[in-house]
Amino acid sequence: MSPAEILDTKLADAAQHLRDRHEPFAFATIVRTAGATAAKPGAKALLSADGSILHGWLGGGCTRGAVKRAVLEALQVGQPQLISVAPEEFLEKRGVAAGEEIDGTRFARNGCPSKGTVDIFIEPCLPMPELVVLGASPVAQALSAMAPQFHWSVSASLTPGTAPHCRRCVVIATQGQGDLDALKSVLVEAPDYVAFVGSARKFSTLAGKLEAAGIPTAAISAVYAPAGLDLGAVTPEEIALSILAQLVRVRRQDLGRAYA
Repeated sequence: MSPAEILDTKLADAAQHLRDRHEPFAFATIVRTAGATAAKPGAKALLSADGSILHGWLGGGCTRGAVKRAVLEALQVGQPQLISVAPEEFLEKRGVAAGEEIDGTRFARNGCPSKGTVDIFIEPCLPMPELVVLGASPVAQALSAMAPQFHWSVSASLTPGTAPHCRRCVVIATQGQGDLDALKSVLVEAPDYVAFVGSARKFSTLAGKLEAAGIPTAAISAVYAPAGLDLGAVTPEEIALSILAQLVRVRRQDLGRAYA
């Protein structure tokens, strides 16, 4: 729970409703003002994925466009944003252009007659990613037990479709118990990440059968096989750790490339 939610139970309820629906959203908090402004420091709002205010208040329309752009950016890159909405004269005095970012603050022009300056902190809240672990092998059991500690929502079955804004990763740890059928069902769904627990030689054999079954070559080539980073893992727990390490790397790289 964020500080904003602690101070506003209605905001907390609205945020939890969005979490339950696996929808992304953002908190916005005014952290500083200068000059004449309608809202003051401490004013908060809950914003939807399209940047519209669902709960709370940030003042008049002078900041609305800048806040919307910042929310979209924050949700896209998965990183907080700090914006300063200031009058044209202030920006010119500082030698800053609207849209420019300096020392972590992005500046926007305030065209309202009030001529005040408002600094707003945007905190994105993204749905917890889903990790589907197929199989009942020791590796599958170890991975399912460890993944929640790294903020993954773990499930043991692949249901068709997923929440629009929730990423899904799949690890096939069937280890000889229906490997081909599992791969076929997963690749048809086209999740964000697919890994196969098994040797490269074994997967090469399965890849030929997948191609014969009409699975696109690009989808087959995108499978991480063997699953996990090469840590020299031997035990099921070590293999699970190597897979989690790979998931962390893929997840962070994707955020760096503006995954949404």
